[in-house]
Amino acid sequence: MLHVLYLVGVGAFAASGVLAAHRANMDPFGGLVLAFAAAVSGGTLRDVILNRNPLYWTQDWVLLTVVASVGVAAIVYLRFRTLPHRTLLLVDAVGLAVVTVIGARAAIESGVTPPAVLILAVLTGVTGEVVRDVLCGELPPLLLREDVYATAAFAGALCYLLLDWLEVAPTPAAAVSAALVFALRIGAMYFGLHLPRPRADDAYGRG
Repeated sequence: MLHVLYLVGVGAFAASGVLAAHRANMDPFGGLVLAFAAAVSGGTLRDVILNRNPLYWTQDWVLLTVVASVGVAAIVYLRFRTLPHRTLLLVDAVGLAVVTVIGARAAIESGVTPPAVLILAVLTGVTGEVVRDVLCGELPPLLLREDVYATAAFAGALCYLLLDWLEVAPTPAAAVSAALVFALRIGAMYFGLHLPRPRADDAYGRG
């Protein structure tokens, strides 16, 4: 069941890569490149840090097929339809939610410390978005423009860690934690919430 959930997450990130490429006026090949980059970058970074070989996606034909299929389907759809502006943010929120908690699960299974679980989960969740935005030339990336992004991933990772400590089964723990990430991200978007920001005179010093 967790693998199915992961496929949903990477599929969402693949779709977000195509949407970002479309918005940046890239050709279909560029859309596919971004689909794969957004889908596997976070897990790749996590596996490299954990020294897990081979990389998870190099042995998973189903995952690669899902990414390719979603990428092609999104490209064809965008050829004939125009999606609302916030669709990219919505799809990205799904990917962030699912991939973050799967990252937490992988870190726990590797036996790392709780703080490392949180760090690796957040890195797994946000890296695909950063790579996607950099390749699209969107600087700063969404991560640095929207406060409740990595924060939402951290909250979800912490929730999953606590549920695991309470010996909740992996699937319901992942579902609850992913729902928390998604709710925080969408709630922040809908209500325009963000963390406190320094005022200009505080950031650059008073005259």
